Amino acid sequence: MANHLQSTQSLYLQKHADNPINWWYWCESALEQAKQENKPVFLSIGYSSCHWCTVMEGEAFSDRAIADYLNANFLPIKVDREERPDIDSIYMQALQMMTGQGGWPLNIFLNPEDLVPFYGGTYFSIEPKYGRPGFLEILQAIRRFYDNESEKLAAFKAEILNNLQQSASLPINKANALTKDLLHKGIDDNTAVLKPHDFGRPNFPMIPYSTIALQGSRFQQEYTYDPQELSRQRGLDLVLGGIYDHVAGGFHRYTVDNTWTVPHFEKMLYDNGQILEYLANLWSSGVQQPAIQRAIAGTLEWLQREMTHPQGYFYAAQDADNFTTPEAAEPEEGAFYVWSYAELESVLSATELAELQREFTVTTQGNFEGNNVLQRSKSSALSANLDRALAKLFTVRYGSPAKEITTFPSAKNNQEAKNKDWLGRIPPVTDTKAIAAWNSLMISGLARAYGVFRERSYLDLATNAVQFMLQNQWLEGRFQRLNYDGIATVSAQSEDYALLIKALLDLQAACPDDLQWLEQAIRIQSEFDELLWSIETGGYYNNSTDAGKDLLVRERSYMDNATPAANGVAIANLVRLSLLTDNLEYLDRAQQGLQTFSVVMEKSPTACPSLFTALDWFLHGTSVKTSKEYLEQLSSYYLPTTVFRLETGLPKNAIALVCQGSSCLEPATSIEQVLEQIQSVHN
Repeated sequence: MANHLQSTQSLYLQKHADNPINWWYWCESALEQAKQENKPVFLSIGYSSCHWCTVMEGEAFSDRAIADYLNANFLPIKVDREERPDIDSIYMQALQMMTGQGGWPLNIFLNPEDLVPFYGGTYFSIEPKYGRPGFLEILQAIRRFYDNESEKLAAFKAEILNNLQQSASLPINKANALTKDLLHKGIDDNTAVLKPHDFGRPNFPMIPYSTIALQGSRFQQEYTYDPQELSRQRGLDLVLGGIYDHVAGGFHRYTVDNTWTVPHFEKMLYDNGQILEYLANLWSSGVQQPAIQRAIAGTLEWLQREMTHPQGYFYAAQDADNFTTPEAAEPEEGAFYVWSYAELESVLSATELAELQREFTVTTQGNFEGNNVLQRSKSSALSANLDRALAKLFTVRYGSPAKEITTFPSAKNNQEAKNKDWLGRIPPVTDTKAIAAWNSLMISGLARAYGVFRERSYLDLATNAVQFMLQNQWLEGRFQRLNYDGIATVSAQSEDYALLIKALLDLQAACPDDLQWLEQAIRIQSEFDELLWSIETGGYYNNSTDAGKDLLVRERSYMDNATPAANGVAIANLVRLSLLTDNLEYLDRAQQGLQTFSVVMEKSPTACPSLFTALDWFLHGTSVKTSKEYLEQLSSYYLPTTVFRLETGLPKNAIALVCQGSSCLEPATSIEQVLEQIQSVHN
C-alpha cells in the first residue's frame, strides 16, 4: 500500500513509502487532519543511513497489526532529520527531558491541538524485551492515557512546554564576561572531554572539542590535561583506528567500543569534512605522521570516487548496511567493509598476510562477528607489501583495481543495490542529496588541506562544489538547504548559512589573493543577518519566522553535536569578516552574540566548544598584511585565529604587518619574525 511518502524526494522517507502505515510527511495538511480527527501525532524522525532506523522500518513499521492500530488511532508523520534539523532539535530536546537520553530513530507522541509532546522513546521492539512491552502494547497504553487521563496529560504537557520555552530563552550576563579567564576555562574543560576512557562507551570523532584543544595547545598556560597531547592523540586514534577505512578511504561515524576498533559503518559527509580540516590543521601544527597524510589522501580519493556528483556537489552519506547477495531479504551491518580470515588467506600471499597481521588487528577469530575490521598499530609509512595487500583487498571489494576506478556508481536505493551487476561486493546505498551545511564542511576541509599540502585536486574539488552551491541553491532570492538531482528545496537554516560563509572564508584563507570568496561571504552574511539574527537579544535563530511558523519554540543553536553549532561558527565568521574588511559592525555583532551565550559558556562549557573557538577569535583575532610572494608560505602554518590580506604598500624591507584591532606591530622582515609576533599577540 502506498502512503503519502511516495511523492517525497528524501531517501529516508522513500524507504518507508511502502509500509502499511499511512505515513504523512510534515505539512500543514497532516497537522490539520490530526486536529480535526482528534488523533495524537506519532512523529518518527530518523535519517537514511541510521542502522536502528532501518531495523525498525523492517520490523515494527512493516507489521500489519501495528500499522492497523497506528492508522486507526494516531496520525503518523515521518521526518527526515537531515531535511528538517529544526524539528528534530526541538523534539530531541523534549525526549531528553522526558527520559534523560536521546537518539535515532526518535519516536515521540504529540498532542494534535498544540503539537506539545507527552511520550517518547527511540527504538521500540516489535516483541516484549528486557522487561519492556512490545510496540503494539505501548501504542495501546498511550492511546488509553490520551483518552482517559486528560488532567495528567495537560499537566505533563505544560511542564514540557515550559521547559522548552525556558531553554529557548537564554539568560544574558550584562557584565563583561568575555575574558581570557573564561576562554582558558573553556579550553581546559573541553580538552578534558577528549581524555581516553576505560569503560565501554562508544568513541566519536568530536571534532569541535578536538579543535578547541588544538587551539589551546598554542598558549603558554597550565591546563588540567595537556591540549597538545590529547589533540595529537585524537588525530592518531582517527587515522589508525577501525573508524578509518584503511582499504578505500573515508571515516565511519563512530566506533561502538572505547578502543577505536569496531565502527558503526555509515560514512557521513559531515564527519569526513570536519576530520579532513582537523587533520590538516594537526599536520600544520607539527604532528606530521605519515598515517595522517595517508588518511587525508585516502579520504579525498573516496570523496572523488564515490561521493561527488558530476556537477560538483557532494552526496550526504553511505549506509552502514549492505546486501550480501541479491536474494537477501535484509542488508547486513558492515558486510561491505569486513574480512574473514579465510578470505584474507585466499586473496593475499603468505608474506602479505603475515605483514598485515603485524601492522593491523587481524586474527583467525576476528574482532567483529567472526570477521576482521582493520585497525593499525603504528603511524609510520606502510611498506610496499602492505600497500599491495590493501590494493588487492580494494579490488575484491570493488571488483576492479583503484587505478581503474575514477568514479564508482552509487546505489541510490535498495532496488538498485540488489539489481545492478556489481563486479565486487554489493555496496551500501548512498544518499545522493546535497545538504548545504554538510557540503560546506567538506569545502572547508578541502580548502585547509589545499592550504597545507598545495595539492591542486583538493582546491578543484572545493571550488567546483562551492560554485555549484552559489549558482544553484538560491530560489527567489532565498538560500536553500537541500538539492535533489538539481532541484533546490527547503529554506536554509542557520547552520547552512554559517557553514557556507565559513567555507568561503576558508577558501579565501587558502587563496588570499582571490577576492571573489570574500565578496560572496559578505553577500551571504547580509542575507543571514537580515533573516535570522535576533535583533532583541543577539544570536542567530535556527530558521526564519516564515519557515518555522508551526514549531513550538524558536531556537538559537549553541550546543555542538555531530556538527558544530551554528552560532559558534557564525560568531567566529563575524570576527574574521571584521578583520578582512575593517568593518567594526561585524565585530560589534560578534561581541553581542558572545554576550548572548556567555551564561551558557560559564555554566555549561562542554556543551559549546565552538563558542569558545569564537571567543578565541574575538580575543586574539589577528590580521597579517603581506605580499603575494609570502601569502602561500604563511597560510600553510597553523595560525588558528589569523587572517591574511594582500598588501602592496608595505614599508621598505618589510614582508608583513601583523595587526590586532586598529594597531599594528613593527614591520616584520622575516617569516620567523611574523610567527613570533603572532605568538606574542596570543599570549
